[in-house]
Amino acid sequence: MAGKIIKAPRGTQDILGTDSYKWQFVERLALENAGLFGFSEMRTPTFEQMDLFKRSVGDTTDVVQKEMYEVRAEKGKDLYGLKPEGTAGAVRSAIENNLLKGALPLKVCYVTPCFRHERPQAGRLREFHQFGVEMFGAQSPSADVEVICVARELFQMIGLKQVMLNINSIGCPTCRAEYHKALTEYFRQYQDKLCTTCLERLDKNPMRILDCKSTVCSEIAKGAPVVLDYLCDDCKEHFEGVKKRLDALGIEYKIDPTIVRGLDYYTKTVFEFISGDLGAQATVCGGGRYDGLVKQMGGDPTPALGFAVGLERLLLIMEAQGIEIPKPETCELFIASMGEAANIKACELTNALRSEGFYAECDLMNRSVKAQMKYANKIGAKYTMVLGDSELESGIAKLKEMETGTEREVDFRADLAQALYDITIERATEDLAEEFGGEALASAMGMKR
Repeated sequence: MAGKIIKAPRGTQDILGTDSYKWQFVERLALENAGLFGFSEMRTPTFEQMDLFKRSVGDTTDVVQKEMYEVRAEKGKDLYGLKPEGTAGAVRSAIENNLLKGALPLKVCYVTPCFRHERPQAGRLREFHQFGVEMFGAQSPSADVEVICVARELFQMIGLKQVMLNINSIGCPTCRAEYHKALTEYFRQYQDKLCTTCLERLDKNPMRILDCKSTVCSEIAKGAPVVLDYLCDDCKEHFEGVKKRLDALGIEYKIDPTIVRGLDYYTKTVFEFISGDLGAQATVCGGGRYDGLVKQMGGDPTPALGFAVGLERLLLIMEAQGIEIPKPETCELFIASMGEAANIKACELTNALRSEGFYAECDLMNRSVKAQMKYANKIGAKYTMVLGDSELESGIAKLKEMETGTEREVDFRADLAQALYDITIERATEDLAEEFGGEALASAMGMKR
């Protein structure tokens, strides 16, 4: 009897070959764009000491209290957590590997899986993926704007439309202490209406109430004091510096005093890029400063900032906006064969073509020639060639263009790669001539020479 089919865990997904090229495109574009700003890739473990996330993300956040996945290497041994976001691991790595002792600012970026136990929905899974950047050592408002520009440039390269930048400042620990007093006083008036979670937040971290998804708490939060009214002089000056630089670069933005971000480590500037293409306004990118986090995690005091983009959500927005992602190249030549000797020759030619950079295939299933040609058609092969006894004897075979049915003879004993290359160039030239006209093509070819 066949065993019961085991399905993927709820809140996870398989990324199949039909879609993986989309992920590769976005990830490659994100890393290359970050590289233009001087960010180098960092890879950190999928799981870390649980204490790392409690100290960084904050033990009063929903992430730590409700959404963390806990794992143990052995029963009764150290407790680990699957990473819920990328910043904590990047900070830990920078401290542990003495990266902050080198040239500053230190700029790193990453593509990483993350894990949060929450209700799965469109663009929000239990296993999801983030592209993020982190900058250490720079406290100037210019650093804030550069990090914002990394995200903005990525969205422009991708071709996203109607993505709005929202910014806020949540101050430093000094001015935030006064703000917390004002928030606590305000929310105590409504403590009989707050949800259970927000009642716990009231004394520990009242700013978290502003981020509550409960409709009742959200409505109450609309009348809460605004953090911008409580900024100290230094935080005001920093925020003004950010706005001046955004204005100088012609970057449109909206000040949204309700942005507090979901993690405790943020200070001063926080920002989000918002899209309305998933049915309701959705955050496609979120980030900001976390100047106290490095010291909090055992390093020397070091200003820092960064952002993260949810790749699942980004891809959904791209799909909603009709942004086409270049599809991967299909098989350039499928070599069909009749008989053992022909199959051996087909294998030899296929591997020779691959060494020259061509995507080539041959029969691996001992199919009939008819079945081989059906397979070639299914995989989208551009050209096919059939080898049999007569072809092996003469060294000449017919190369068939699948789209048009056009055939031409080639000497496969000579340089088959060069012959295929010449045919490809000839076909491309014909396509250009058809699209742009003979004179325009001749001019372009002349300029190339």
